[in-house]
Amino acid sequence: VQEILPPALDSTSPPPIFDGTTRLYISYTCPYAQRVWITRNAKGLQDKIKLVPIDLQNRPEWYKEKVYPPNKVLSLEHNNEVKGESLDLIKYVDSHFEGPSLFPDDPVKKEFAEELFSYTDTFNKTVFSSLKGDAIVAGPVFDYIETALSKFDDGPFFLGQFSLVDIAYAPFIERFQPYLLEVKNFDITAGRPKLAAWIEEINKIKGYKQTKKDPKVHVEGLKKRFAAQL
Repeated sequence: VQEILPPALDSTSPPPIFDGTTRLYISYTCPYAQRVWITRNAKGLQDKIKLVPIDLQNRPEWYKEKVYPPNKVLSLEHNNEVKGESLDLIKYVDSHFEGPSLFPDDPVKKEFAEELFSYTDTFNKTVFSSLKGDAIVAGPVFDYIETALSKFDDGPFFLGQFSLVDIAYAPFIERFQPYLLEVKNFDITAGRPKLAAWIEEINKIKGYKQTKKDPKVHVEGLKKRFAAQL
């Protein structure tokens, strides 16, 4: 069943009643927030974790004052505590809530997962710079992804089976792929069959599909963002 998404709250919206409800404060357009949103959905927690979208252009004062003083719009309110940071939150949601586990018990896979979590920053920074500059600099990081996807052969995902690692990368690849193709004429899947298969398979994951945007929306959003920086 497709979830009916609530409208974003802005500076005119009253704060939610702090009654012990577990809430995930997000922006629908933010890839970091999307990581936690996917995790919630993949674990079937739509009734346990309430989505509270925030309008980033006109955010309510109460969010900083009453919810999350750092004022970054990605936070989870659970058990009277509010936490942030997407990679910490996907692990927290996986380990503190019911639903299928999204992290392996196998120590070899665990170690590789941590390596891939650490690489997300390098990956994102390198590809972002290629969006604004020369697409060729993104080649080696996509090669790294292709090699990583070749490590385990018990499935098409980073650790074989779908996990938090796929969730960490999916929102960014979702944005980078169409932009690089349309604007830079750079096909990230050319010569990378594992990455092509990964994209095809992740698009079938229900919990991810519910969060995915039209590629055109991403391309236009990034074009606007870069035009504003000129």
